[in-house]
Amino acid sequence: MPAPRLDVSRIRGITLDLDDTLWPIWPTIERAEAVLHGWLVREAPRTAELLVTPGVLRELREATERERSDLAHDLSALRRESIRAALRKAGEDPALADPAFDAFFAERQRVELYEDALPALQWLSARYPLVAVSNGNADVHLTGVGQWFKGAFSARGFGSGKPQAPIFHAAAASLGLAPEQVLHVGDDAALDVLGAIDAGMQAAWLVRDERPWEHDTQPHITVRDLQALCQALQPK
Repeated sequence: MPAPRLDVSRIRGITLDLDDTLWPIWPTIERAEAVLHGWLVREAPRTAELLVTPGVLRELREATERERSDLAHDLSALRRESIRAALRKAGEDPALADPAFDAFFAERQRVELYEDALPALQWLSARYPLVAVSNGNADVHLTGVGQWFKGAFSARGFGSGKPQAPIFHAAAASLGLAPEQVLHVGDDAALDVLGAIDAGMQAAWLVRDERPWEHDTQPHITVRDLQALCQALQPK
């Protein structure tokens, strides 16, 4: 299938993914999990010891996902319930799951932006209204990027996430725009690019590594970083 071409003249607003688009997610999660483990060592030592065993946390997460399919769109709730399951398994108070998750969540908001992210947010927000659209549980205000966004939609708050069309349509509608007037930018081929195209938007695939495109439907543009996106949006 031939690749569509980005039509800059149609763009009146931009929706942006967060994790792995504005900042790398795994260093953030690793730090947050280290903070969580430190909290458990102090407050629930048997649970901390249990979770040191390789594979236990993953097993608990998978079991929680199976048992609580109603929480599939809510990563915060799944994380909290996985902690609660670990506390029960270790014979400690499951009510500790709430403050334990709070410790994790606070650290999860401490992100380190990609070098190109801040200049791009400044450039883009001066020209287009921006809305965050994420399946993750980052908060644009707690992460320090809220000033550049007109709004934010998360799967947790909205009730469903990418690649389903409703969250994309809601983000466009929040700006008073039709989907075809919006460009969505994200790193995930299926969730971001295919989801946005199916919702009627143009889509930019942000790929910072050498991954090949593996789908028949093509993005409207592929960029190596957000600086390249800004260059592509400049009037010719």
